[in-house]
Parts: sequence; structure tokens; C-alpha cells
Amino acid sequence: MNKAKRQAVIAGNWKMNKTAAEAAELINELIPEVSGADCGVVICTPFTDLPVAVSKTAGTNIKVGAQNVHFEKSGAFTGEISADMLTELGVEYVVIGHSERRQYFGETDVTVNKRVTAALAAGLKVILCVGESKTEREQGITAELVALQTKIALIGVSEADLANVIIAYEPVWAIGTGLTATAEQAEDVCKGIREVIASLYSNSAAEALTIQYGGSMNAKNADELLAMPNIDGGLIGGASLKAPDFGAIVKAASK
Repeated sequence: MNKAKRQAVIAGNWKMNKTAAEAAELINELIPEVSGADCGVVICTPFTDLPVAVSKTAGTNIKVGAQNVHFEKSGAFTGEISADMLTELGVEYVVIGHSERRQYFGETDVTVNKRVTAALAAGLKVILCVGESKTEREQGITAELVALQTKIALIGVSEADLANVIIAYEPVWAIGTGLTATAEQAEDVCKGIREVIASLYSNSAAEALTIQYGGSMNAKNADELLAMPNIDGGLIGGASLKAPDFGAIVKAASK
């Protein structure tokens, strides 16, 4: 991390876990764990948990995010949620382009871009996910693939709007598998993302961009990963559902 240039942010992606009642209980446990943190703290909950999450975190240092958003403002899109619906609830962040959305629900680089621009236009902060599969890493195309995902996702995004974007590098092979990229592997890709941003915008924009690592970051490996100069936080899956573990990662990012 380089806190002199950009904020470290730890975001929890709860995925499809926790009823509203269970969410309230977990948030009660999280609040004292992350109080006073010297980094941004975000919890991204299922849609049904968002009202209770916004209510329970009011007055704390925890911000609330959604896990997806549609790119249209309204219409015949059964089961979808618009950016305006999220902002009216008091949601501040949204995860876009998560590998599970791409893998299971047919999201593409193009629809990710449409979601990014719609979210930013509505005033949401975006956590944009990019990353490669195990096969793609073995083929040696990680750098090219991640650069392509990043460039397409940011089409139409101005340098001013980029201030409301976090990019999360999440190697698909390390999500929910227990496998983790080495600190050096993660740093190499995050550094590459920053270079892409510099080529698209400017060196100052690249230096100001928060880049997270998401891929089985946990309480045990957070210190090593966050010590890397281009890793500015984490998008946390399983460990975000355990208050002590999430708290430990937040503490690591607060150093």
C-alpha cells in the first residue's frame, strides 16, 4: 500500500449469504472490530439485506455496497435492480463484473462497462472486478486479458469519474478455492493494472487509484499481500462473514 497517494479499502463481499436478521447480528459484531480503522471499510450485502445494513451502519465508519446493478434506469428487466433504487436506499458502493456474475450469469466485458457507467452516473462508487481463470494464467495471457477487461470496462469513464472507481484484481482460480496468488503474483498484476490506467488517463490518475486484491485474502495472509506497493486493500469473500477475521484484515490495512 501507499497511503500517501491513495486510500486503502477493505470491502467484504457477502455473496449469497445472511438473511436480514443474520445480517443485523453480523454487523453488530463487525462494528467494534473495525471501529477507528485507518482505511475504508465496506460491506457488500445481498439486496434483501441492504436496508438493514444501511440502518445498522449509520453513524459508523462502515459503508454499504450492493453486489450488482442493472444498466437501465427502469423497464422490463424482471429480477433486476437499478442504480437509482440503490442510491435511494443509501447504498454508496456497488461491485460490478465479479467473476461469478461473468461465469454463472452471462455478464460480458460490454455489459460490465454499461453497468459501470450507469452506476457512476447515479453517484455510486464502483468496485470493478477483473481477473483471469487458471487456464488463462497457464496460457500466459493474464496481463493481456486483465488489461483488456480494464480498458473495456472503463470506456466512457472520464478521469474525474475514475476517482469513484476501485479496481479489484481477483484471479478466478483463487476465489473460494483456498488458493491464493502469491504476494508477488498479485503485485505483478496490480502493478500492470496501474500501468494500464496511466496509459488511458494519466500518471496522477493511476497513482491515485485504489487497487484491491480479491482471491482468498484472509487474516493470515493479509499482512504479506497488503505490504505490496500496488495492493491497496482487499475484496474479501469468506473471511468477511466472520467478524474477527474481517477485523484482522482491516487492522492489517490500517498499519
